[in-house]
Formats: sequence, structure tokens, C-alpha cells
Amino acid sequence: MTQPRGVDWSRVLVYGLLPALALLLTIAAGLLKWNDSSVRDIDLARSQSVAAARDSTVALLSFRFDTLDRDVAAVRERLTGNFLDTYTHRTQEELIPNAKERRLSATANVPGAACESATQNHAIVLVFVNQTVKIGDSAPADADSSFRVTLDKVGDRWLVSGFDQL
Repeated sequence: MTQPRGVDWSRVLVYGLLPALALLLTIAAGLLKWNDSSVRDIDLARSQSVAAARDSTVALLSFRFDTLDRDVAAVRERLTGNFLDTYTHRTQEELIPNAKERRLSATANVPGAACESATQNHAIVLVFVNQTVKIGDSAPADADSSFRVTLDKVGDRWLVSGFDQL
């Protein structure tokens, strides 16, 4: 009668546990790398969308009655979706005729902006705006306001898809 052989722990360690440990470490490293990449992508989306929201807000709220057609055309390049359609309609029906008739000009600047939320392709940015409006020969009037700007990434550009006053 033969005696049962004992477990060779060195073989279990070399052929079982060490490969399993190596596999687990590789999976963990891959997950950490993916997580790091995702965080960096979101950070980049935040900074790019805030810059786009600032620039687009200034373009949307700044115009001169004598260059209005060119100003509106430049702004349309920064918009997308339903907001582009709404902007086009409202500028043609309201802004352009009134601004030309009343010799209306406006200048805006954005002293502050912050990202409310962002993914790699969609962001919401809060912008704080100082705007100076001049009608004809009257004295300029200043107004402060804030907006929630919704942006969607189309190709490699962040375009405004929503613009709501708060």
C-alpha cells in the first residue's frame, strides 16, 4: 500500500499563487491608469468648457449696430442645436431691426466663470457678466447679470447649446 503524497507547497506557490497575484496586480494597475485618464479628461473638459463659455458669452452679448450682421454671423459659429435656431430667429426678428433703428451697441466682459458640471462631451458653466449698453447718443448704462451656459462638444470645439439667465 502506498502512502498519500503530501502537498508540495512550493509548486502551489510558484504555479498558482504567484501568477494569480501577478494577474490581480496587472488588473489593479490598469484600473488605476484608466481612472487617472478619466479624471484628466474631465479636468481638461472643465477648463476648455469654461474658456469657451467665457468667450462665447462675450461674443453673444457684445455687438455694434453698424457691424451687427457680421457680429451675429460670428456668434452663430459658436452655437449648436435648438439654441442656434432660437438665436437665429430672435436676432433676425428682434435684435437686428431694433439695434439698427435705435443705434444700439453693447459691450460685455466676464469677470468670473465656474464649471457647474462636466463630462467629456457636455458641460454646464456659470458665468458672471458685466455689460455696458449704449443707445444712440445717450450715456452708457451698466448692467450685471449671470447666466447658466450649456455647452456640447462637437468635434473638437465646445459649442453653446443653452444660454439661460439666472
